[in-house]
Amino acid sequence: MTDETSGRDRPAPAGASLMAPTLTALGIVFGDIGTSPLYAMQTVLQDHGHTVTPDEVLGVLSLIVWTIVLVVAVKYCVFVMRADNDGEGGVLALTALVTGARNEDDIQDAPTYRRLWRSSIQKILLSAGLFGGALLFGDSVLTPSISVLSAMEGMTVAAPSASHYVLPAALAILVMLFVAQRAGTSVIGALFGPVMLVWFLAIGGLGLLSCTHHPEVLRALDPLRALRFLAENGWRSFILLGGVFLTVTGAEALYADMGGVGRLPVRLAWFVIVLPALLLCYGGQASALMDAHTLPPNPFYGLIPSSWGHVPVWIMVGLATLATIIASQSVVTGVFSLTQQAIQVGWFPGVRLHHTSEHESGQIYVPLLNWMIMAATLALTTTFGSSARLAGAYGMAVSTTMLLTSLLYGAYLHRRRHWPLWATAAFVGCLLIVDCAFFAANMLKIADGGYIPLVIALALYAVMSIWQRGTMALQDTNTQATVSPDALEQDLRRHDIPRTPGHVVFLSRVNEPVPPIVGLHVRQFGGLPQHAITLSIVFRRDVPRIAPSERIVRKTFKNVLEHITVHYGFMETPRLLEALAAASDDGAPVSPDDAIFLAEHDEIVAADTPRAFGGLRRWERPVFAFLYRNARHSIDQFALPPDRLVEIGRRIAL
Repeated sequence: MTDETSGRDRPAPAGASLMAPTLTALGIVFGDIGTSPLYAMQTVLQDHGHTVTPDEVLGVLSLIVWTIVLVVAVKYCVFVMRADNDGEGGVLALTALVTGARNEDDIQDAPTYRRLWRSSIQKILLSAGLFGGALLFGDSVLTPSISVLSAMEGMTVAAPSASHYVLPAALAILVMLFVAQRAGTSVIGALFGPVMLVWFLAIGGLGLLSCTHHPEVLRALDPLRALRFLAENGWRSFILLGGVFLTVTGAEALYADMGGVGRLPVRLAWFVIVLPALLLCYGGQASALMDAHTLPPNPFYGLIPSSWGHVPVWIMVGLATLATIIASQSVVTGVFSLTQQAIQVGWFPGVRLHHTSEHESGQIYVPLLNWMIMAATLALTTTFGSSARLAGAYGMAVSTTMLLTSLLYGAYLHRRRHWPLWATAAFVGCLLIVDCAFFAANMLKIADGGYIPLVIALALYAVMSIWQRGTMALQDTNTQATVSPDALEQDLRRHDIPRTPGHVVFLSRVNEPVPPIVGLHVRQFGGLPQHAITLSIVFRRDVPRIAPSERIVRKTFKNVLEHITVHYGFMETPRLLEALAAASDDGAPVSPDDAIFLAEHDEIVAADTPRAFGGLRRWERPVFAFLYRNARHSIDQFALPPDRLVEIGRRIAL
């Protein structure tokens, strides 16, 4: 089974068994796009002007309808979600798929000129993927802020005198959201799906009720109306598209989160529940605006008939608050999961990770990122103060990520699905027409705050790029310092090195039988244990999970040592003692309960004569040294017994 097809080959659940994952998908996938009606229509019409006419409302509605259909339903649900990496999706999983080991083998087998060309393309694709991942970090700062603020602004509809409570209430909810991250979502996560189901039924039902007053909103289904509206507005269309794009800002989550629930439940939830509810909700807002001459404070809450009084408005504010909390929770936990993936494949410095559930490996909490995102979110919420002002900063990161996803998807079609280059270019060109239009529209937002997620993304991309190149250079340095088992055996005999009793596991940074740490141990301790095991941990960049039968590979070098390689996918959490126990059951001469573990502790220092190191520029070397000193290395995540772990120091000069 190959990594490009295994996700599609999984048997699809049938009948009632689809209900649970579909409900789960509502809770963890559609929170962001599902709460966009709170602010999207308002933003578009504000950009167009505070006066509204029926023709303008129908033109905006047609733009929204066809944007949702083309971007989410067609691009993501029909096409991009097919590019799964053993069931996993998202920009980093797609990057791993198109730059993985199989593609590197193709590069090595090609002629020189093609090898150089393909190597350059490989680097460009990797950079695109890293930047796309970094952009999602920037988006994680804005999504909680604009979502919670837009929900709280409903208070002013129910009670105009409560306007001065909106910002404090939003800040209080955001603080509680981030403080609660440490507990995880394993308990309350079961409520996310039902709450979002109620939310979609509510906004769809209110939208349908409103549409009955002006059935002419059905004219918005004509795509020519959207095109005429764009033509009539000329260059102002780009400004309007920036607001329209807010209706699909959660589309990337459909792709990124499909690994948690499966592709079929995500598609089912979208086409059966989410898409109809969103179209009815936006149609209902348009219907409520048909008789208006000026834009109301929040068109979303205009769905509730004024004859119903204020109580239904307060109920809707409470439901919207729950929905935006779920949307924000999904974005933040998505960043945590993305961070774990990036760390394990060597694209991000190690940070402390906490697993908040013993039964679900995806329940991860990253303290450092949690508090950094909270500080940035609170600062943005306080600075901008309203969802309307935040809308100017929102969308830039997601539109750029979508554009990069289209380019990477093209690489997937050509490299992994073997589409001809002309067919790939033609198809991706169609996707890029829409992506580039929204990207250009969001570029106009840079001065209004769109620079914020870009600055965050550029800073994170710089960290990821420096870390990736620096660690690869360290890997090359370690590989060059290895020797063959035969050379080690000859050296032991030549220098009469004794074999000492005991079991010692040498934790290796390279997948070679005799890593540098073995030589360090022999030189410092003057002997080699009788039962010497070298253990390499290999995280596969192109596969999210490894089958148990393929996890452990053993090679025995008689009279010298045994080399064990443990493989993990980029979505897996390494459990080293369990792997050693499995190797022991398979006949490896190792006892996990008694073995001593030896690991290297590298210290990066400045060289007297700086040399080329992984292509790092002069100013990047101290940055890498700082990151390396403060990173939490893989040895810290293996949960090894501290009384049986020995670290041997080594200096590496840059």
